Amino acid sequence: MSTATTGLATEAGQPAPKTALASAAASRTVHRVRVWDAPLRLFHWLLLAAVSAAIATGLAGGAWMAWHGRAGLLIVGLLAFRLVWGLVGSQTSRFAHFLPTPRRLRAYLAGAWQGVGHNPLGALSVVALLSLLALQAGTGLFSNDDIAFAGPWSDLLDEDRAHALTGWHHRLVNGLYALIGLHLAAIVFHALVKRDRLVPPMVTGWKSTARPHPAPRQAGPWALGLALAVGLASAWAASGGWRHAGADAPGVAETAQAPGTSASASASAATSATPSW
Repeated sequence: MSTATTGLATEAGQPAPKTALASAAASRTVHRVRVWDAPLRLFHWLLLAAVSAAIATGLAGGAWMAWHGRAGLLIVGLLAFRLVWGLVGSQTSRFAHFLPTPRRLRAYLAGAWQGVGHNPLGALSVVALLSLLALQAGTGLFSNDDIAFAGPWSDLLDEDRAHALTGWHHRLVNGLYALIGLHLAAIVFHALVKRDRLVPPMVTGWKSTARPHPAPRQAGPWALGLALAVGLASAWAASGGWRHAGADAPGVAETAQAPGTSASASASAATSATPSW
């Protein structure tokens, strides 16, 4: 007489060999891999804060537009940092590691993708979001609403072109809302349906996986230094600081008091000429 066959018993009802027990135990083993490095995680949360601040201050308008410009400059610096970090940073942060090629997309849709980090569909969302933020920040640099905000580079364009870019800056935000909503929906879907929580690894850097993965290569201090330097330089350049560095030098100031003009009027003109970003 034989007993029902199970994963841990033979047809004769005897205990399964040690190899079968080891295989069953291995299938239940949870492995941990450090998937996100600290610079990438800090970038992610700073970008979230900067975009949230830019949206809130943009909707508030008025005196808050000065802070809207500052949030935009922070976004410019963060995007420049991410661009460099995507080239020289840790393995899972590099674009070459996660850019969604057709082969990777087919493997993911067929359920054969076994990587760590951004999955191919998530990578599409990342590329779209970073690209749209770059366009949004870029148009903001040249925007001018003639009321409460003038981008630091708006004086380089004529009025019609500056207003055209201002219009695009306002329209592009709708695409940003859509991508943010899609991003949040994907987080909820992965947590509830796929039982894969995406937020904790972006906080701790560690992810639990059903199969072992080699530890991703980490970037050296020189890569972090380079990315930080490019990010800071980009934010400063976007602010127009290099264009106004000599504004107070003798014979250079554009707001010098004209004959018959009061000192208070000159001071007011200087204040209004200062870029709000």
